[in-house]
Order: sequence, then C-alpha cells, then structure tokens
Amino acid sequence: MATYVPTIGLEVHAELKTATKMFCRSKNDPFAGAPNTNICPICLAHPGTLPVINREAVRHVLRVGVALKGKLADYTEFDRKNYFYPDLPKGYQLSQFEFPLVSGGELNGVAITRVHLEEDTAASSHDDRTGETLIDYNRAGVPLMELVTEPVIHSAKQAGDFGRDLQLLLRYLGSSDADMEKGHMRLEANISVAPEGAPLGTKVEVKNIASFRAMERAVEYEVKRQTVLLEKGEKVVQETRGWDDAKQATFSQRVKEGSADYRYFPDPDLPSLKLSEIPEYSLERLAKSLPELPESRKQRYTKLGVKDADAAQFASYPALGNFFDKVIEKHSNEAVFCQKAANYIANDLVSIIRESDSRESEIDDISAISAENFEKIVDLIISGKISSRAAKDLIVHTIDEKKYPEVIAMERGLLITGTTEDLEKAVGDIIASNASVVADYKAGKEAALQFLVGQGMKAMKGAVDPTVLKATILEQIKTE
Repeated sequence: MATYVPTIGLEVHAELKTATKMFCRSKNDPFAGAPNTNICPICLAHPGTLPVINREAVRHVLRVGVALKGKLADYTEFDRKNYFYPDLPKGYQLSQFEFPLVSGGELNGVAITRVHLEEDTAASSHDDRTGETLIDYNRAGVPLMELVTEPVIHSAKQAGDFGRDLQLLLRYLGSSDADMEKGHMRLEANISVAPEGAPLGTKVEVKNIASFRAMERAVEYEVKRQTVLLEKGEKVVQETRGWDDAKQATFSQRVKEGSADYRYFPDPDLPSLKLSEIPEYSLERLAKSLPELPESRKQRYTKLGVKDADAAQFASYPALGNFFDKVIEKHSNEAVFCQKAANYIANDLVSIIRESDSRESEIDDISAISAENFEKIVDLIISGKISSRAAKDLIVHTIDEKKYPEVIAMERGLLITGTTEDLEKAVGDIIASNASVVADYKAGKEAALQFLVGQGMKAMKGAVDPTVLKATILEQIKTE
C-alpha cells in the first residue's frame, strides 16, 4: 500500500492596529457598540468618492516583512479583486496581486511566499429564525494583512505551531491583537495529499477556521478524507470547503476559484508607490523600530541559564517575560539568582495566577505582586534565610497581605532561625510517631524518607533547610 504525504500551505489574515481604516478616515473599530456607526461614503463605496492609502498600515506590513527577513518591495500598487458578495460594497476588494509589499522570508522554519495588504469586508450575520441576513459595515475597509506560506507544512501540529508563532510575532510588533475569537486573525488551510515521491496532489482550501485547535483538527480530517479517496482510486476535487466545528468535519462550499476569476487590474484611483522614495519605509528605519523578537528573547534567557521550557514561556507571554526582566534587573550577571527567579516565576507564580484567572491560556497581568517584592523573596531563598517550602508560602502571603516579604516571614515564623535542639526535638517526635514509615525506609523504600522530610517541614513551618532536615532525620534513624 502506498504511503501518502500531506502538504499544507496556509493563508493568514490579520486585522492591523491603526487609528483609521485602510482607505478612509473612518475609525478602525469593527466592534463598535452599534452596527454601521464607523462608516463613511468612501468605505460604503458611494459614487465619486476617492480612497487614500493609510501610511501606518503600509508600515505595519513592512515591519512584519523585516521581522520575517523577507524582501521588501521597491515598487508596489493596489489592485481591484473583482467579485460580488453583499459584504463587499464596491463589488470589488482593494488588494495587491502582482506587486506585494513583502516577498519571501520565513518564520521558525516555515517559508513565506508573500505578505500583502488589502481591505477587510463587512461582517454578515444570519438569523435562522427569520431567514434574514444583516450586514454591519463597521469592519468594511479595515486594514487587513494577508500572509501566504509556501506549501512546506506536512502535519496538523506544524500548521498549528506556525499559526501560534505568527500570532505571537504580530503581538510583539504591535501590528495586530490577532485575537481569533474576535476575528482579528483568520486562517485558511490549503491541503493536498499525494503518494510519497509523487508531485503535489489536488489542493483543497478549508475556510471557517476559528481557532488553532480547530485548524489542526480540520487538517487532520481533510488529510484522512483525501487519503481514503485516493486509496479507493477516486479523484480529489479542487474546491473550497468549510469547517463544521460541531460535526468536526469539512463540508463542500464551492468550486475553487483561480486568480483569473477575480479579473485583477491596478486600481486607477490609487497611486502606485515607490517605497525607496519614502524615508519612513527605509529598511534601516524599519529595522530600528523592531522590538526584541520572541526567538531572540528566548535565546537571551537561555544564556542566563534559564531552562528551555521556562525561557519559551517567558517569550510566549511578554507580561511574564517583562516581570522576570524587572526581577533580575540588578542580578543579570548572577546565574544562580536568574535560575532561581525563573523557576519560582514559571512554576509557583504562574500556578497562582492561573488559579485566580479562568483564562488559562493567557498570562497578561502580573500586578498581584511587585517585581521588587519578588526579588526580595529570591534574595531570602539564596541567602538561606527561608527554605524552598517557605518560599512558596511566602509568595502567596505576599500577594494576599501586600506587605514586605521580610515582615511576613518574621510574623509567620518562616525564617530559618530555629536552634539545633529545636530541630532535633522535632525530628525525634516525627520518628517516634511514624515508626512504620521508618521501618519502610529501613526496608529500602526511599519514598518513606521523603514522607518524613515532608512531616519535618510541616512541623518546622518550612523554617528549616530541607538538606539539613534530611541529614538530621538520617542521623537519628541510624542511631535509633
């Protein structure tokens, strides 16, 4: 039986963060309180109106191109993409065809074909009860970036990872909120399946994808569907299919159009642009405007000795990374401090934040504790004044009580101040009251020792070095 190989290319649309729409001065706010409020004669395509190019939208796309290491256009123009649909007031969409703003580039190993700029359509809402379709033109004319990848993705997971990486990049750049739930970012997957070693198979485009997980499931479903057809000796039809999240299946929508169907031609109302003649679009100025990007940030953290998983988490959640940077600001040359801080932030603090916030996927607010207080807690750990167990409690208490960590540690007896006699007495009591556990340890059960250590930490309220506690337990067991 032949081995079938899937090939996937993605088309990603992202609404850009600008004050106004792409070709007019209407406010860029698709989610205005009332429908059809952010509109004007230009975005409603009244006869005789003339569009004007939004400079900031162009700059956003060029900055994305620089971040992707793509080739920026010198010459570019806008084209009319002709098709009729109720949410398209002009009867055509202003887009780019032959001369995109960005060509080539790559993101985490996935090659990019092009990145261009166009205007968004209006939003349709369907009322199944009345059979009516209503149109809200608040979104019509919003600047929309379209990114097209090369067909170099070969799994659903790789497709999902690329989408998440791009979302993160757009947020870092401040180009788009890229919130898929609100429609700021929308995905389409072009999927084909062919026998291993054969040319690419027939491409099927899947739309209506509302999340990265939905895209992964749509790709998995479509690869399986096409493989079954090919194994039966049947042909795959080139078409556009939708994704039904309720049924977890794709469904046929229409025969796939080609570029000729759209009758592209340069828009006569918009000027072509010679970007090299516009100073703000120079490669040097655009490159200087870029922030530290996710991959660079991750590498910076790993050089400090931070674990790969923690570094990736700090890069993925800028608020978390910014908090870490503030905590280590005075200790950036101290590897032990950086590693300890990273560990307690990535594990204990993140757990506390997620327990108090239903949005488990987002970490965008670290205001519960100041970086200065967290820095002091790490200082107390490294100086040996509190134990690792006490540190976890101290983080919680500092968040709850809004006091200095040193004050809380003193008030709650978390500082390691007990005498040797106090420790030996506590250990003696634990051994005496857990004779069966001691016997288990003597019989070779290592887990029994950890239980005794845990009991000791509880008895001492965490105010003891776990290493010293363990040694004391072993000594008393030996002399028993």
